[in-house]
Amino acid sequence: MTDRLRIALCQLNPTVGAIAENVALVRRARAEAAEADADLVLTSELVLSGYPPEDLVQKPFFLDRLERAVEELATDTADGGPALLLTTPWRAARKTHALAHNAVLLLDGGKVVTARYKVDLPNYGVFDEKRVFVPGEMPGPIDFRGVRIGVPICEDIWAEDVVECLEENGAELLIVPNGSPFEVDKPDFRTQIVTARIVESELPIAYLNQVGGQDELVFDGASFVLNADRSLAVMGPAFEEAVLITDWERGPEGWRCLPGETVAPPDRLPAMYRAMVLGLRDYVRKNGFPGVVLGLSGGIDSALSAAVAVDALGPDKVYCLMMPSPYTSRESLEDAAEAARLLGVDLDEVSIEPAMKAFGGMLEPLFQGQKADTTEENIQARSRGLVLMAVSNKLGSMLVTTGNKSEMSVGYATLYGDMCGGYSVLKDVYKMDVFALCRWRNENRPADVLGPDGPVMPERIITKPPSAELKPDQTDQDSLPPYEELDDILSCLIEGEQSVAEIVERGHKPETVQRVWHMLDLAEYKRRQAPPGVKLTSRAFGKDRRYPITNAFRKIL
Repeated sequence: MTDRLRIALCQLNPTVGAIAENVALVRRARAEAAEADADLVLTSELVLSGYPPEDLVQKPFFLDRLERAVEELATDTADGGPALLLTTPWRAARKTHALAHNAVLLLDGGKVVTARYKVDLPNYGVFDEKRVFVPGEMPGPIDFRGVRIGVPICEDIWAEDVVECLEENGAELLIVPNGSPFEVDKPDFRTQIVTARIVESELPIAYLNQVGGQDELVFDGASFVLNADRSLAVMGPAFEEAVLITDWERGPEGWRCLPGETVAPPDRLPAMYRAMVLGLRDYVRKNGFPGVVLGLSGGIDSALSAAVAVDALGPDKVYCLMMPSPYTSRESLEDAAEAARLLGVDLDEVSIEPAMKAFGGMLEPLFQGQKADTTEENIQARSRGLVLMAVSNKLGSMLVTTGNKSEMSVGYATLYGDMCGGYSVLKDVYKMDVFALCRWRNENRPADVLGPDGPVMPERIITKPPSAELKPDQTDQDSLPPYEELDDILSCLIEGEQSVAEIVERGHKPETVQRVWHMLDLAEYKRRQAPPGVKLTSRAFGKDRRYPITNAFRKIL
């Protein structure tokens, strides 16, 4: 039995499916922990497979390879260094076609000593774990050098049952591996959940979270330790890898983590911005793209998207195109050029007027006698999409889509036009937040970005009325309510799932709310075909919000 423990909390950035690379990542973290004389190393949820592995864990040969990787890492622990609490998909009956558990394994002395399995498999929002994993039985603590350590896995602490079982079976402290995606205000909610479990169990809790981007999810790290008196002992950095060394002592009142590193979490706007940067950076890096291309229109959405891309990848990896039409203003041309100069990126110009004339001539016999309408506007957007996709194909760079959540909500976007692309950093950002993020980035530069200091977009881009510039003197507000009003209504409908009557009570006109709701549902078919993008809110489009395309429930009842 020992009265002191040094536990390394490894806040790592694994890649789903990259088993060999994830093994190397764990080995490097364990080596760093060994240099610090750690006794025990904990990794974040499913670090060996990457999280979330989704249907990969239904492939028996994927599980076979994971089991061989576990054996390799177990052999490492015969070196006399720290033991390893490794998280991985794991079949209780090895080498079979049985479904796997979401597991944590204790590797020590060259072998797999014991296993514990996640009990509460989340099946809401972006999570589908009941689809691919088998739930475990209620766990007991793991005996490590005479210390009874409870290791509930992520969702296991969101309700009281698993922690209560561990406490009743003699757990002396709890360390929790997590794969908890970023959402605005979620760090505070995590602290509330952990505090609730501490109050119920009277045990200290170390909360270890993954970091990095995986498709639409961004994991923000920000791991922390709260003692049994709810005092903060350790807080790791957000959006960065880290190996947090925590020192624990047993006293008359039980185990306590000694004060260690504490990094203040970022506020709302910098957290959103850094999540977008990390999400894009990892999507490009992990999928092997050499860089990105995007259309720089002189508008605020493309300017912010370009700034995020440069901050994520560096100016040499970002290529921009201005594609003017006869309706493009001189101000837009100037603003796009100035934004490119401030960011240090290459900007080329390709006029779409020849394409407009060509399509006009091709379609004239079919459209004879018809008035011009949004059809002609969409031809412009699709001409731009064609140019951008051609450049993306030729260079191998991924096309970044620049539409925001307000536009995607109400269908103010052209399918196969400005919706073309491989990834969207603004997909979950309402228009008013676009304005706020632009102002914030012009005044601030995060330490971990690759873009320049100082303003990265002209002030006029932020202050001028937004416009698609698809016809003379057009502004967004010709077709949409003011963005302050639109965003509030959308937030009530999407994140709040509120009724028309409830939203009207906030001061909105019933006909405006009804119209926005109607546009939101009508645009579902477009969103099904939209590229993935960074999840920032509690209800991002995609897995978070699954509405039928054929849907007649659109009237005030």
